[in-house]
Amino acid sequence: MSNWLPRILIGTILATLLGAAIQAAQETDPVEVHRAAARAAAGEEHLALLETVCRVPRPIQTGAANASRPPRAVPPPEDWYAEPAQVFDNLYFVGTQDHGAWAVTTSDGIIIIDALYDYAVEAAVVDGLRKLGLDPEDITQVVISHGHGDHHGGAKYLQEQFGAQIVMGAPDWDLVERSTRDPIPSRDMVATDEMEIRLGETTVTLYLTPGHTAGTVSTMIEVRDRGRSHLTASWGGTSLFATTSQESIQAYIDSAVRYQQLIETRGADVLIANHTSFDRTPDKLAALADRQPSDPHPYVIGTDAVRSYVKVAEECARAELARRMAE
Repeated sequence: MSNWLPRILIGTILATLLGAAIQAAQETDPVEVHRAAARAAAGEEHLALLETVCRVPRPIQTGAANASRPPRAVPPPEDWYAEPAQVFDNLYFVGTQDHGAWAVTTSDGIIIIDALYDYAVEAAVVDGLRKLGLDPEDITQVVISHGHGDHHGGAKYLQEQFGAQIVMGAPDWDLVERSTRDPIPSRDMVATDEMEIRLGETTVTLYLTPGHTAGTVSTMIEVRDRGRSHLTASWGGTSLFATTSQESIQAYIDSAVRYQQLIETRGADVLIANHTSFDRTPDKLAALADRQPSDPHPYVIGTDAVRSYVKVAEECARAELARRMAE
């Protein structure tokens, strides 16, 4: 007995001291302070976003990074195809296993949010609309969140096949036109901050949120569930890269702070994303398929949770900026 008690006391004291030392280090290390804030904001709802944006960026590749890349390999459909689904009275998922694309239906036409890779757009968006009983000939606008091929690659197809007007931030039009891997649509409409696309009874509002790219566009969309109104928020660009400049990271932070304020002011209570892991679309579509009349809508997570999503992005970006500045 006399031998065990001192050991327990010593162990307890050492553990307490170690915990205090770790906490003190975290409190004096701004990187860890911001990562801890991101973890707190993530909770259980936004873990995929936390793991993506807070991870240490890949090292910068030299030489080949600036060379023209080879044509994009086309994976088999079973690696990317996902069934379309109705999510709200006037909002439909027409994306892939990894990428979110959304169809907003109105009495005057259909607005598409993001156009996926070029190899996926016909099967996912066009055939998806038909499976849902909708007509792709009704597509009037296609809003591109940012100028990376997994989001704009199918825009040229929708523009040429259906006369859809492509809407994108000005810097990302320039980015897309330099692409060596993806079809390039004709320059169409330039998105401006707080631009409203109004069709019938529905409004889609665009906000310029530079950072992920210089022309990233985030959206808010008026939707209805069984006649009840809700407002979706979609953060347009997510990851940070080793090649992202400190100026772009600061722009990302500023955009995130402003978008959180907009979420709060406008009362956005629904989160949708352009990557299905971030808004947990596979789980939520499964829940929708089994939803009973008295069940809550799985995408309606509340304004605080929607704002917390963007808070995770902000704090991860602050951690990365602090890490860069400490080097």
